[in-house]
Parts: sequence; structure tokens; C-alpha cells
Amino acid sequence: MLYRTEGIVLKTIPFGEADLIVSFLTHGYGLIKTFARSPLKTKSRFGSSLEPLTHSLIAFWGKEGASLPRLTQSDIIHSFQPIRDNMNCFLKISEIIELTFQFLLEREASRKLYALLLQTLLNIENNLPESSHTTLCKKGAEEGLKDLSVVHYKVKLLKHLGYAPSLDACGKCGKDGDCFFASQGSILCKDCSRGMDTPVQISRGVAKLYSNLLTWDIKKIKRIQPSNMLLSELADIMDVHIEYIIAKTLNSKEFIRSLSCQF
Repeated sequence: MLYRTEGIVLKTIPFGEADLIVSFLTHGYGLIKTFARSPLKTKSRFGSSLEPLTHSLIAFWGKEGASLPRLTQSDIIHSFQPIRDNMNCFLKISEIIELTFQFLLEREASRKLYALLLQTLLNIENNLPESSHTTLCKKGAEEGLKDLSVVHYKVKLLKHLGYAPSLDACGKCGKDGDCFFASQGSILCKDCSRGMDTPVQISRGVAKLYSNLLTWDIKKIKRIQPSNMLLSELADIMDVHIEYIIAKTLNSKEFIRSLSCQF
């Protein structure tokens, strides 16, 4: 059976000398892996359409439910080349791509998450500096991951999947609180937090920013400009929460930290 849909290339893995296993997040079928024959050859019909982040119209062939259908067509809609040319920017995207793999199951279609990723990529690309070839430094590596679009993607992804933390009131009694506990996925008041693990202190500004990101789409967040301190604080909370859920640090973040140590 032949299937057609839009897809964004998330990852490619070499298979043999010239073939690739290509993972897409698609509009119609969710996260899928496909087999692409000979895309690494000079005269391949796929051309550059299988570069990471490329948004394309694709077609793949296989029996219903086949684990590795064959990719037969990939026509570029948008390449996102400026993002790939910008190291800091590409590292930001690498983190949310890894998150997508961590939380999504194959063949579970979600048009909302597909649209979220596509809109996030477009927003980041549209806000790149004129010179796309930026250098990577320690500050850029650490602060780059705390970009508003990336934090927004994390918040919306976790909300959609039911993993969003609670930052508006104590998760046990509903009273006010200002300490976030990763083991509870929420803030707790002083009475309810006795004997708990070490918390992360949060400010009212962070709680407000988080509340906005939960409900606003990518177009609305362009209207706000939170301070670097506020955005960094929320990014840290989201990272602590995510790492507790998946019980590990993302490989992309480990890579960023290793690069930072070299500068």
C-alpha cells in the first residue's frame, strides 16, 4: 500500500554503503521510520531532501503496520537550511528532536504536535540573525538552549502528553507555594513539603510565564520578551522535570556541556 503525507526529517542512520534509515515526524502518521534506497549516491532521486529538519512531501510503500516501509518519494517544501548552518540554533533543535523521540511512540498520529514542531522551526528560522554562521562559545552553548521557542515547545509537548508540571499552587492542598519538587511534578507549600527532596525555588514571574506558555500558541509568544533571568529560571525547572520523568540527562545536553568545557 502506498501512503502519502507531509513529514519533517528528524534523524537519519546509515544502512550499508549507500542506504539510509530515515525517521520522520509526519502530519498523517506520527513518528515513522522508513528505508531509503541509495540516497547517498551522487545521482540519487532524493537529492538533499533527506537532510535533518527538511520539510517535505513524502510517499512510502509497505504493508499496513510494516515496521520499515520503503521511502519512494521526498519532495522538499522547506529545507530549513539556515538552521542547519547555525551551530547554536541547530543544537537548540537537537534537544527538542531528542525529546520528541523520547516521548512519542511510533505511528501515533498527532497533528497538533506536528504543527507545533513545524511552527517552532519556522519561528526560530525567522528570528535568526542576518549572519547565520555564529560561533559557539560557552555562554552561547548554555544560554542558547533557553530560547523562548524551545521552552515553549517543551511546555506544549508535555501538556499535550499529560506530563506538564503544576506551578500554580500546591499539588497536595492547593495553597500557595514557591518551591518545585521534581518527584511530585508540582510546587508544594511548606506544610506539605516537609521531609521531601531538595526543591527548586521559583518566582511569581516564572509561574506567570509558564501559565502563558501553556495556553498561548507560537504567534502569541512573539509578543512577550521575558528577561534572560526569568527564561533561564523556567528552562531550568523544565529540564529538572524532564530529566526526572525520563530518568536521565538528554544526550544533546550532555554534548552541549562537553563542548562548553572546551571554550
